[in-house]
Amino acid sequence: MRTDQLVEALVSDRATVRRPLARSLGLALAAGGALSLVIYFVTLGVRPDIGPAIATWRFDLKVAMVLIGLILTFGVCLDCARPDMSRHPLRRLLLLVVVLAAAVAIELASTPAASWQTRLVGSNSMICLPMVPVLSVAPLVAALLVLRRTAPASPVLAGAVAGLLSALAGATLYAFHCFDDSPLFVATWYSLATLPMMAIGAMAGHWLLRW
Repeated sequence: MRTDQLVEALVSDRATVRRPLARSLGLALAAGGALSLVIYFVTLGVRPDIGPAIATWRFDLKVAMVLIGLILTFGVCLDCARPDMSRHPLRRLLLLVVVLAAAVAIELASTPAASWQTRLVGSNSMICLPMVPVLSVAPLVAALLVLRRTAPASPVLAGAVAGLLSALAGATLYAFHCFDDSPLFVATWYSLATLPMMAIGAMAGHWLLRW
C-alpha cells in the first residue's frame, strides 16, 4: 500500500479509531501513573499539612492549573497521533498560558514586591526539578507504547507532546507534596521541570513513532 493510500485509509477511519485511542491512552496513563504513585509514596509522600493547604486558594489554584494542563494536553496528544493532524494543534494550550499568566498577575497584585523573589524561588525548587521528571517516566513509556500503534503526521511533535502530557501527570502527583503554592513558583519551576520530558519525548518520537 502506498503512503498516500495508507493516510486516506487512516483518515477515513478516524471517527471509529479516535475513541479507542482516547481510551487506550487514558488507560496507559493510569497504568503509568499507578507506578509513579508507588514511587511517589516511597520517595516523597503527601505534605503533612494537606488539610489546611486544601483550604487555601493558592493550593487549589496550583492543582487546578496542573489539571487544566493535563486535560488540554491529552486532547493535543490525541490530535498529534493522527496523520491528518490539525494545522496548529498546540493552540489549544493557549488557555493554559492565559490561566498561568492570570494567576501570576493576581499573585503580583496581591503580595508586596519584597516577597516576590521568595515566592518565586520557594523552598522546593531543587526537589521539583528532578522529581517531576522521575514521576513522569512511567506515564511517558506507557503513552509512547500506545502512540506506536498510531501514525502521527509529526513523530517528533507527537513525542514531545507525550512528554509534556507525562510531565503534567507527574506534576499532578508532585503538587500534593510541594509546599510552594505560589503561582510564581508553579509557573516557573513546574514549567522548567517539563522541558526534559518534552526533549526525551521528542527524541523517542523520532525513533519510535516513525511509520
